[in-house]
Amino acid sequence: MKLPSRQILAVISVAALVAACTSSSATTAPGGATCAAAANAVQIEAVSWWTTGGESSGFNAIINKFNCDNPGYFVTNSAIAGGAGSVAQAALQSRVLAGNPPDTFQVHMGHELLDTYVTPGYMDNLDDLYSANGWTTQFPKGVLDIVSAKDAAGATHYYSVPLDIHRANVLWYNKTVFSSNNLTAPTTWDQFFTAADALKAKGITPLAVGDSGIWSNGMLLEDVLIGQLGADKFNGLWTGTTDWASADVTTALNTYKKLLTYVNTDHSSLSWDQAADYLIPASAGAQPKAAMTIMGDWAAGEFDNKGFTDYGYVAAPGGTGIYQALADSFGLPTKAAHKDGVKKFLTLLGSAAGQDIFNPYKGSVPANTGAGNPPADQKQYSTYQKWAMGEWKTDTIVPSMEHGAAAAPSWKGAIETAVTSFVANPDAAALQTALVAACKDAKVCK
Repeated sequence: MKLPSRQILAVISVAALVAACTSSSATTAPGGATCAAAANAVQIEAVSWWTTGGESSGFNAIINKFNCDNPGYFVTNSAIAGGAGSVAQAALQSRVLAGNPPDTFQVHMGHELLDTYVTPGYMDNLDDLYSANGWTTQFPKGVLDIVSAKDAAGATHYYSVPLDIHRANVLWYNKTVFSSNNLTAPTTWDQFFTAADALKAKGITPLAVGDSGIWSNGMLLEDVLIGQLGADKFNGLWTGTTDWASADVTTALNTYKKLLTYVNTDHSSLSWDQAADYLIPASAGAQPKAAMTIMGDWAAGEFDNKGFTDYGYVAAPGGTGIYQALADSFGLPTKAAHKDGVKKFLTLLGSAAGQDIFNPYKGSVPANTGAGNPPADQKQYSTYQKWAMGEWKTDTIVPSMEHGAAAAPSWKGAIETAVTSFVANPDAAALQTALVAACKDAKVCK
């Protein structure tokens, strides 16, 4: 993404200001000891967009662990707030392009990492860390595929360390609403529509959607495609082996069109979390505004933070056995000032012990399949996280378009434009034509 020069200066100034405010000469793990920087410690700058809540607490906890165990180094979290990461992403791109990157930084694994930083040559590969730590067997193949790229000779190289895994294709439902209406959680789209008709007949909005940010409706489209096409054909959409003009995609788009007839009428004025809140009754015994929502598993954190426990979860319809993954990862910029220290820090981020520090706070699951059992004196995983970890270890992994893994940013933008038009005027044929064109423009389809 090319930014106007004044905007570049603005985001760099914001980044510098926030970094100055969030950097510190001491770190504190929640519930743990505080470790101060030694006088001769090498300062390592890590940039994230984790500024509040569990994500900030978790990252500070793992940083504190590193600083306590490695007194010769001192990592600071130069966190940048705003825009669900968009402000940080713009600032990071500006710094990297200017040749002044932080020592390491948060980036979504997949095309956000590869197209923005790896292909232009801004990142070192991490093959030595993957080999030394056995990560090629500890991270699932689906993750290895998304954090790697081939060189001109066809050799595979790894470019970032995934710290967490979120699942995008989850259906959440109010358990009391379902039990009182003798309904079970739908695992197919036919079952979804049967349940939705029953709910609608009772005056209950079946599905809560908040698409003031169109990405949430783009996620709905992805979930329908996964449910109708299956893992292999869904993956093929992003590699050119599945035809966007095929009858299977036509069927999926008609399902998507039907799905949007069951959503709340105020969807365009709500954010994703406001829509999720529609599952929460306003008072004890009251009827919630909606029975279901389809959203990534950060919804569990939304519910838990508000003390709402009456929720159930299943894979989005048709997605049983398929885990649509997105991950926050950290890599090594080629022009990083302190590469040895960064490699030590990345080693902790990728380890089972490190991931068991961070993820219980974040609400995500560890990417490392050896993790999942924090010591008794650490924060433990939630019931949802324990379920998700079991799914993560056995399901087929597919990437997320909306969260930077499946498609280049420009391709994602073209799809979102098509989805925006479709939501306003639900014409499945026109949407399919636009999706075919977007794939061709991305030079993935002929």
